[in-house]
Amino acid sequence: MHGFPRLSRHDEYDAARLADAKQGQRISVCLPARNEEATVGGIVDVVRRELVTGVPLVDEIVVVDDGSTDATASVAAAAGAFVVPSAAMLPDAGPGAGKGDALWKSLYASTGDIVCWVDADIRSFRPAFVVGLLGPLLTRPTVMFVKGCYRRPVGASGDGGGRVTELVARPVLSRLFPALAGIVQPLAGEYAGRREVLENLPFVQGWGVDLALLVDVADHCGLSAIAQVDLGVRRHRNRPLADLGPQAMAILMTALRRAGIPDRDEWGEMLVAFDDDLRRRDVDIEAGERPPIITVPAYQAKFGRELTA
Repeated sequence: MHGFPRLSRHDEYDAARLADAKQGQRISVCLPARNEEATVGGIVDVVRRELVTGVPLVDEIVVVDDGSTDATASVAAAAGAFVVPSAAMLPDAGPGAGKGDALWKSLYASTGDIVCWVDADIRSFRPAFVVGLLGPLLTRPTVMFVKGCYRRPVGASGDGGGRVTELVARPVLSRLFPALAGIVQPLAGEYAGRREVLENLPFVQGWGVDLALLVDVADHCGLSAIAQVDLGVRRHRNRPLADLGPQAMAILMTALRRAGIPDRDEWGEMLVAFDDDLRRRDVDIEAGERPPIITVPAYQAKFGRELTA
């Protein structure tokens, strides 16, 4: 793999023209969500009004509710999404957990030939997020996967977004996967791909899913099959520093595994942390993987698929 994936801008693409370019393809917008009642309804409403009803670009909006304890599910349904509880899907596949598990199950819940994922915590969501991600896939047949990138404004607290990206993801890509060092936002939750590719890839269950998919698509399809789109400015709920350690650990574990560095028994899957009173706090890290969903009998039955790679 040589060179960096091409970077385009969201405003290079027009929703109406992309709708004309679908040529019978179905497009699904999927949101994994856990306790996002404050933002998920607004995102669903914008996509429905602007890109389902206003312009026939998106065919369905699916929210996979990952065990929310707030009103996420009802708010999303009221806004026009098809809401599916993650725990109720594919019971024969066994229990799962984490964002990656919700993404994996969204492939079963949705029906699109192209699947576009958007995080459910985005504030000031704009249709351009979806239009930009779909643009390269509907105008360039050789593109299989599109990764969003953006700028994160500094908040009143002085903390900008992207701390785990800068301190973990970018260094491990530069060191272990230099061909992917040109990916501006490797941990962005906004990306889209063709089902024929996604269904043949494993999904890391926890926070490592975003990095793992990027590495796996490049390995499966080549770097030239990946495009990037500048989505402008993205505002979302920034997590406190204590929540970022487990996320960073999951990403580091994923990167080492994808680089072929085997786990050691003594490593375990736990992050050792300490609270403000210097008391040890052991945090379990979700690092399991779901197999390519095309290997799951229920998925094969629903979509008439067989393993192709």
